[in-house]
Amino acid sequence: MHASRQRRLLAAVVFAVLVAQVLLYPGVDRLVGALGATTDLDASMWFLASEFAAFVAFAGVWGALSDATGRRVPLVVGGAVVGATLYAAMAWLPAVAAVSFETVLLLRAAQGAATIAPFSLAMTMLMDVEGGHGRNMGAAGIAIGSGTAIGAPLGGQLSAVSPTLPLYAASVLLLAVAGLAAFVPDRAPSGRAGRLRRAVETFRATPSLTVPYAFGFVDRLSAGFFALVGTLYFADAFGLAPPERGVMLALFFVPFALLQYPFGVLSDRVGRTLPVVAGSTLYGVAVVGVGLAPTVLLAGAGMVLVGVLGALMSPATMALVTDLAGESDRGTAMAGFNAVGSVGFLAGILVGGTVAGDVGYLAAFVVTGSGQLLVALATLPKLLTLDAGERGRPAD
Repeated sequence: MHASRQRRLLAAVVFAVLVAQVLLYPGVDRLVGALGATTDLDASMWFLASEFAAFVAFAGVWGALSDATGRRVPLVVGGAVVGATLYAAMAWLPAVAAVSFETVLLLRAAQGAATIAPFSLAMTMLMDVEGGHGRNMGAAGIAIGSGTAIGAPLGGQLSAVSPTLPLYAASVLLLAVAGLAAFVPDRAPSGRAGRLRRAVETFRATPSLTVPYAFGFVDRLSAGFFALVGTLYFADAFGLAPPERGVMLALFFVPFALLQYPFGVLSDRVGRTLPVVAGSTLYGVAVVGVGLAPTVLLAGAGMVLVGVLGALMSPATMALVTDLAGESDRGTAMAGFNAVGSVGFLAGILVGGTVAGDVGYLAAFVVTGSGQLLVALATLPKLLTLDAGERGRPAD
């Protein structure tokens, strides 16, 4: 199969998994109520957190298993089929049996453990496709950005019809993922055992990776924050129904997706420090601004600004990982960056949900925005040194 077709199929897998995941966000409070929960914020927090905890726990397991067996396609197909089954089971079982919400959370965690296989391994398979790492990761970035941008408003519309309809739609999407992946040649390279050991060794050999990893953590923390706290805040503060909440999330996701490439080119021209530090600092201020906005129109404008600033710093941060890691270690370094990001998303759900529940929404916005500001200030001296070194190095 030609590399371009493999790239399109794998990007479609990543896209479908992301759409399925984001479908649930706009109406998550109504969804957990339909599944037996008695609270909105706490139940929504644990419903989202249980999936991402499974992501963090099992991404490495699937990667190690694919390395050990030298096969990836069967794991992608199997994970997608199991994930589809569990998505449907979460919607169907509470309607026909007296299933506790705790049982639903166990199903959710199992669904997360299965679903991370097609997502993580499809990303890994994209890295294996011939034709250039930049082109492959560009395809992944477009798939991730467009998947989240489409999933949010679509999920809001589906939730307005029925709270559990997004679960059934996610199930259908994962079955489509299994069908798509079955057509991709399995070309897992051999001799790649010891992934965790290599990741640790890469980090020890390049401790400056701490800088982009720190930004990756807080960036994804804010994404987790908006997935939970932002969604519920828009409902409580402005009375928005799931379709409108989906639009509010899309106001962030659409510019974030569309501006990744041009801002990535900008970082090649001006260096990484300016986009990362300026973007992160203004991003933190914009996050707090959304929480302070007195009207839904101003809050929506704030979400657009957050998306633009996120697009400014995200490609520069990922490019910094590539700058710092040796050519043979770039895949491992990027895998570590994505793992840290997953932990950050989980932290955003748990920290944001806890602060919002105990203190209030505004305090949660301030804590999340302040994290961006603190990381930018703490890493500025090191970033200036790294950027100066990169400018003095000949281009690859």
